[in-house]
Amino acid sequence: MIYTILSILVVILGFTTFNLLIKSEQAEDIIISQDEFISRLTNTINKVDNKLKQIDYKGSFEADDEIGFFFKEIKNIQATLNEFNNKR
Repeated sequence: MIYTILSILVVILGFTTFNLLIKSEQAEDIIISQDEFISRLTNTINKVDNKLKQIDYKGSFEADDEIGFFFKEIKNIQATLNEFNNKR
């Protein structure tokens, strides 16, 4: 009788342990893919920031009224992205 109860308990504990292992591995895969995505996003943010600085090194885009508004908005978006990048 006691061996039956122990064997059932071992099977249940084995099943739950295996189930938790599968869930843990799935969570690790998700974390790895999200980390890769954030790394690619960080690289893109840095490239765009460098390109924006290179494009307007003289400040000529900011001085123009029509283009200046658009360029200032792009720089605001880039500043927000840079804050995201610095928090990481």
